[in-house]
Formats: sequence, structure tokens, C-alpha cells
Amino acid sequence: MPTRVLIVEDNPVARSFLMRVVSESFSEDIEFTQTDDLASARAALGLDTGRNAAVPAYRLILCDLELEDGSGLELLSQLLDHPATKIATTLHSDDEHLFPALQCGADGYLLKEDRFEVLVEELQKIVRGQPPVSPAIARRLLAFFKAPGLETLLTAREQDVLAAMSKGFTQKEVARTLGIQWFVVNDHVSAVYRKLAHAAARGLSPAP
Repeated sequence: MPTRVLIVEDNPVARSFLMRVVSESFSEDIEFTQTDDLASARAALGLDTGRNAAVPAYRLILCDLELEDGSGLELLSQLLDHPATKIATTLHSDDEHLFPALQCGADGYLLKEDRFEVLVEELQKIVRGQPPVSPAIARRLLAFFKAPGLETLLTAREQDVLAAMSKGFTQKEVARTLGIQWFVVNDHVSAVYRKLAHAAARGLSPAP
């Protein structure tokens, strides 16, 4: 059975490029669904019918954050509990754009201006459960979970992992520093991302 992939991207050149990245990242056959706006993406996912049973079994969803009929953040929020790996695609590398995508449930992000080889490597990492964390994102996460009412949501180890990553340590360096396996670092980061998305969904965001 082929791997089902949904790509939500309004630029046809970028859409074709992302399809190449996905095809290179998987060894199995890929069945692509392409949409160029939120309305068609919701239709492809069965979200426009209100029937959860109609949602196809996508393994991977790549969603651009800036679409002609709205923000990709809206779709990511609707897919918070969808079992697919959900990845935000964007031209912006700053945490002001990326952090909201993580709050909306993205499992990671791809920067469309990166080289083809870099995107393939990053996509493979995300699918394997190795979410990207820049020092700026790590700092934003630490600040988010220090707000009143949120400070008890992270474990001490999750805080240690983020603190090390905020200093620019790689995941392997974090593992060595904390005396844990590298894949355990990934598990902690994934757990933090899930807590972030569910806290945001419940309206547990720091006051501006």
C-alpha cells in the first residue's frame, strides 16, 4: 500500500519541489494529493463534511503557512489530533513564524529556501521522530512554560533538554551532557511539542 501524502501549497513550483523532496525521502511508493488552498485541503481531509470517519489515512501532511484563502495555522489547529505527521512549510526561519505553527500542532517545520539535500534530511528526521529545535525556539518554549499556570507542565528533564538546546547544543551534545541516549532527547522534545499544542488548544497561553 502506498504512503499517502497531502501537500497544501499555493505555489505550483514550490509544490512540485516539495513533492520531489518527499519522493526522495521515502523508499516506498507515494500517493500524492495536492491542494492549493484551505478549502480544497479541508475537502481532501473530509473536514468539510463534519464526518471524522471520512478522513483519509494520510501518513504525512505538509502545509504552507501562507495561503491565498487564509493561514495554514487554521488547518494545523483542526488537525491537532490527526495521526499523520504534520509539517509546516515556510520561507520564514524566525521563531515569530515557526513558534505559532508548533502551538497549532505541527510536528516540525521545513524551510522551503533550504537546499534539496537539506530538506530531504530534515524531513527524514522529523518522520523518524527527530523534531527540529533551534536555540530561538528552545528559548521561546522555556519562556512559554514559565508563565503562571504553565510552569508545572514540563518535567525537570524536559526543562534541562530545552535549556541545553537554547545554548545551541545539538541533540547528541545534549544527550552526552545529560547522560542519556540521543533518542531519549528526541522523545523529550516531541513530548514538549505535544504539551505546547494541547496547552495552546485549551487556551493556556501566557498573557501578552
